[in-house]
Amino acid sequence: MDANLRFWRAEGQSFFQRFLLWADALDPLLLLKSSNEIKSTRLLIQTNEKTLSEPIQNNQIKQAFVLSLSSVHPDTDKIIPVLFRPPAFMPITLPLVIISSVQREAKPSFFWQFVFHTYTAAFTLINGNGTPKAEEYSLQQKQIFLGLGAVSYSACVGALPLISVNRYMLKSPLMQLVVRKLLPAPLFGLTSAFTVAMVRSPEFDNGIEVMDRNGKVVGVSKKAGEKAVMETALSRAVLFGTTFLLPEVLMYCVQRARFVKNPRALGPVRMFVVMSVLAGMLPVSFSMFPQCGEIKRADLEPEILSSTEETEFFYNRGI
Repeated sequence: MDANLRFWRAEGQSFFQRFLLWADALDPLLLLKSSNEIKSTRLLIQTNEKTLSEPIQNNQIKQAFVLSLSSVHPDTDKIIPVLFRPPAFMPITLPLVIISSVQREAKPSFFWQFVFHTYTAAFTLINGNGTPKAEEYSLQQKQIFLGLGAVSYSACVGALPLISVNRYMLKSPLMQLVVRKLLPAPLFGLTSAFTVAMVRSPEFDNGIEVMDRNGKVVGVSKKAGEKAVMETALSRAVLFGTTFLLPEVLMYCVQRARFVKNPRALGPVRMFVVMSVLAGMLPVSFSMFPQCGEIKRADLEPEILSSTEETEFFYNRGI
């Protein structure tokens, strides 16, 4: 079992613990760390790995683990490309979320949602479970085609309400309220979850590695893969569904209470609200489920159970 997963088991047992860890690991300043610094950090962690059975008191070791969590894939032990590390997620998705939420025409809406889902699909693919290794080129091809299909479908679904409004001249205030204020949140939430499920579908088609409490791999489980993908898809739906819904509710309250006197100031206020909601929801969504996922013996395939007497098994959920 990788040191990152051991750390999540020791330090991330509760939602609050995971939230605090992600709040540190999502710091964009960690993106400035060089590859040599990250490699040195991994060496420091490996020399202190025996401390992972109990809570870590040494602050230097804890900061080293934070950098490792934000930069290194726990299945491959490779440094994640800088644009797809967890700390880069908010700086890149924030402008895409803001631009997508203010579009009033179908073609620009499709384009920006296509860009948004392309990035989140690539992020999901790179940060998913690394068990379904691309030993054959066909698996890489399958993931790319599934990703492109999911991205295109999600962008079309997201732009469909604007296409309908413009084509059929649905200009009533109620229709405008539904299309511009109410529909984006559930559509973005559902399409984001759909993209995760499609991009990571090889994980529940082929299975992912499951380990015993000592970190020894005992088999490859499709049921664990399905559980990992569904948990990640749900967390992504909550992240972007809330990020699109909550700012609309808050801005409605701001306008009703007349907190902002100058109408021109509503734009910057809205941007600040979206940024605040996304910044708060990102560690919340990442913390909803343990990174070192757990699956019970009764939920695993018989061929795995026949090789071990363990009752609890663990896997990398991915992001």
